[in-house]
Amino acid sequence: MDQEEADPGFSAVGEVAGDRVTVTVTGEVDMATAGALYQAATPDRVTAATLDLRAVTFFDSAAIHTLVRLADHYAGEIEVFPSDRVRRVLDISGLGGQPWLRTG
Repeated sequence: MDQEEADPGFSAVGEVAGDRVTVTVTGEVDMATAGALYQAATPDRVTAATLDLRAVTFFDSAAIHTLVRLADHYAGEIEVFPSDRVRRVLDISGLGGQPWLRTG
């Protein structure tokens, strides 16, 4: 896939409840889609985030960078539910032990 062409199966849908946004992500998170993930996860007036990445099929360095930015943005108020592929990429990159990673 061309790096500039977004995955047509990608979506990042955020729902706000109180001060928390829950973002459900599907498809490939890469250079072409990572910005959309960040936008969906940072609406105005929220102080916490849940990222559901269980339907993510590809996760590259741009996606890792976005995830680290979100962890910094929400400092201690983020939880991430990774797919097996995302978990593997995070483990390989040395981020598999982060306290914000969840199972289930």
